[in-house]
Amino acid sequence: MAQRKVGLVISTVLTAAAILLVAFRGLNFGIDFTGGVLVEVAYPKSVELDTVRHDLGEAGYERAVVQYFGAASSVLIRLPPNRTESSAQVSTHVLEALHAEDNGITLRRIEFVGPQIGDELFEKGGLALLFAFMGIAAYIMFRFEWKFSVGAIAALIHDAVMVLGFLSIFQVEFDITTLAAILALIGYSNNETIVIFDRIRENLIAERRSDILDVVNLSVNQTILRSVITHLTTLLVLTALLIFGGPTVHSFAVALIVGVIVATYSSIYVSTNLAVALGISREDLVPAKDKEIDELP
Repeated sequence: MAQRKVGLVISTVLTAAAILLVAFRGLNFGIDFTGGVLVEVAYPKSVELDTVRHDLGEAGYERAVVQYFGAASSVLIRLPPNRTESSAQVSTHVLEALHAEDNGITLRRIEFVGPQIGDELFEKGGLALLFAFMGIAAYIMFRFEWKFSVGAIAALIHDAVMVLGFLSIFQVEFDITTLAAILALIGYSNNETIVIFDRIRENLIAERRSDILDVVNLSVNQTILRSVITHLTTLLVLTALLIFGGPTVHSFAVALIVGVIVATYSSIYVSTNLAVALGISREDLVPAKDKEIDELP
């Protein structure tokens, strides 16, 4: 807590920078949000998705999203929107890229997906984030106190904005899995904050005469080993997912890796820091009976 003011300034500057990045540089929205073309093809036998991606990449479809559809021989390809080509031209180019005649590939369907579906996903995703914040705020206010709730929500917003800023800098594709990663990050980050808050409440009751900053420092030090172990094991899993999970979960893994690192910092220097700045005290958390006992001579 000796560096709490420095930490708060750094967090404010980085959050403002991330907001400006998203506002002016923007996000690299995927097909889920921009719309595009859906092409379903059938192979005579099972095929590896990496082979399909390689063939499409050589033909200029680097941003194609490839996944199985029902069976390992049925592949669904999602392509970015192309206003200059008709459905017949797109299907012809895709089949040529996959060497359909040589490999015995047949076209099952081709559909155009408009951006209005992406707008609906974006709207529902925003509502999901809003309701998540509201639910978490209500829970922390009920379990702890409103000052803790303000700190926790500020930390969650900070984490989400920082991840968006990172995605904007490196233009990592923002698709529906990335949105799911941000929602998962909210729960993960909140869990870390709750652990520290719970220990602060216990120490405020146990250390009745200690200064609030001493109690907070004690609480952070008591939970830091647990937090380090949790973060490291989580990062190991996410790193394995990033390396071996393939392009489908690439943006999901990147968003969560950045989020876990940021959450480690924000649980101390944003949520706890703001709660201290708002003036949390033992009187906010101690039950009435304990207050009466303390007041006895």
